[in-house]
Amino acid sequence: MKRTHYCGHLRTEHTGSEVVLCGWVHSARNHGGVLFIDLRDRTGMAQAVVEPENKALFETASQLRGEFVAEITGTVRPRPGGYQNGQMTTGAIEVAASAIVILNESKTPPFELGGHAGVNEETRLKYRYVDLRRQKMAHNIIARHQIAQIIRGYMNRNDFLEVETPIMTRSTPEGARDYLVPSRLKAGDFYALPQSPQMFKQILMVSGIDRYYQLARAFRDEDLRADRQPEFTQLDLEMSFAKEEDVFSLAEGLLKELFCKMGQPLDIPFPRMTFRQVMERYGSDKPDLRFGLEIENCTEIFRETGFKVFADIVAADGAIRAIRAPGGAVFTRGDMDRLTETAKKAGAKGLVWLRVKGGQFESPSAKFFTPEELRALETKLSAADGDALFIASDLNPLKAATVLGELRKELIAKLQLKPRAPWFALWVTNFPLLEWVPEENRYEATHNPFTAPLDAELPMLDTEPLKMGSHQYDLVLNGVELASGSVRNHRSAIQRKLLGMMGHSPESISERFGMLVNSLDYGAPPHAGLGLGFDRLVALLCGETSIREVMAFPKTTTAACLLSGAPGRVSQTQLDELHLKVVEPRTDS
Repeated sequence: MKRTHYCGHLRTEHTGSEVVLCGWVHSARNHGGVLFIDLRDRTGMAQAVVEPENKALFETASQLRGEFVAEITGTVRPRPGGYQNGQMTTGAIEVAASAIVILNESKTPPFELGGHAGVNEETRLKYRYVDLRRQKMAHNIIARHQIAQIIRGYMNRNDFLEVETPIMTRSTPEGARDYLVPSRLKAGDFYALPQSPQMFKQILMVSGIDRYYQLARAFRDEDLRADRQPEFTQLDLEMSFAKEEDVFSLAEGLLKELFCKMGQPLDIPFPRMTFRQVMERYGSDKPDLRFGLEIENCTEIFRETGFKVFADIVAADGAIRAIRAPGGAVFTRGDMDRLTETAKKAGAKGLVWLRVKGGQFESPSAKFFTPEELRALETKLSAADGDALFIASDLNPLKAATVLGELRKELIAKLQLKPRAPWFALWVTNFPLLEWVPEENRYEATHNPFTAPLDAELPMLDTEPLKMGSHQYDLVLNGVELASGSVRNHRSAIQRKLLGMMGHSPESISERFGMLVNSLDYGAPPHAGLGLGFDRLVALLCGETSIREVMAFPKTTTAACLLSGAPGRVSQTQLDELHLKVVEPRTDS
């Protein structure tokens, strides 16, 4: 057996060549006594033709069924006029078969490989070895490989070193539950699978590695959804003697090259907005800026209003925010009720809506506002006939914006708005450094406990820590949080102080973060880094909404692998070796 070509690589320039193809039978058709066989591999399909004159060959070919594995030898020739297939890259040629070997037979597949309409995801994941043969899935896996190679090439050219960090490490508080691995040699002790290589990559900077990257595996035991898996891959990178601008420039250059090579032009530099700006204008720290729908501050319009709800909010220094839905006047009362429920789920006590029709405002709430207030609102929002306006109010200005941010996403989908560009990336900067956890009487990092405060605000650490900004930044692409990073604390005293404010005693800091904070005492350089969601990036480039579609062997939303049966029980011998005892969950009647 000697395969000479992949099926999807044959073209008219191969005409007259003898080829040997190997793959799976996609279909076998008898048209007027001539057999047509579509043979498929990961690159695509090629059509082989078996003439009835060769009886032995015809008999062998007649035994082929869907998903049989076969080797076909033959000569490439042009397809007859009128029989070319423009939907196939190999549609201008065919292979006149001279020999066929059936390498293996197959049971009838659990679903058609031409598509999976009506096939539930559980079936696809259980028979993943069949599902991955589909051309769409093969395309996604190949694209994933190509993207990884482009990333490695770019990082290597920019003097980064690829360094592997440990998979079995120590459990540290990083925001999600750890996956734990019991130690056989130290009874009662556990390793943890890393939620990220955060502390190790910072230690590499202290070690003089200077520029590190890794397509790192990370593990988090958290509730799953379309863009989350219990194990995932991220492009992890760290740079010494670097500031935000260095990270931004590197990441933008990488994505521009990557998107260009994948046939998707991307403009740089990316625009930047602070956390406060993006929350005020879009009600989300990861807005999809391919659409308009900006939130407007309408507090001053209702400064003297007679509408008691708004008057009380304004008197208490709260905020009134509004958003325009172009063409939203077509919404029915039922639509408005459902949108109000969306607002309530986001934390609103209610939602005021107005429809603009024929120069008039239609709404049960319109009677509470003066004509002057309505016209001022119309002007502020640039409202036109046929639009709908939505108003939210809250004592907390951020909450009012957040409510409309959730509504904004619903409106984009409901109005079926067309994006202004295929891609829109945004840097969100200067996230708050800390937030207060009242039930635990301590501060918590809003993003990462190792993020550095803004230099100019360091004196506020002892007086107004909740007003401090940070060197935390996120990269948002089409409404997806694609990457997150920060300038790190490279001075031990500041890092220890922040961890103490987060409720860690000196003993806890030493026990849980000792390897990092101790290293900072030994000449740690200033450094900054980024973690970019590799699976999310591949999904975006492949046009998929779920990262499961670009992973070879993903798990379900209950973190189960239907292919292998994991997680599963282990033997009592294994438990005894690990000094473990399984306690069955209670089932209260």
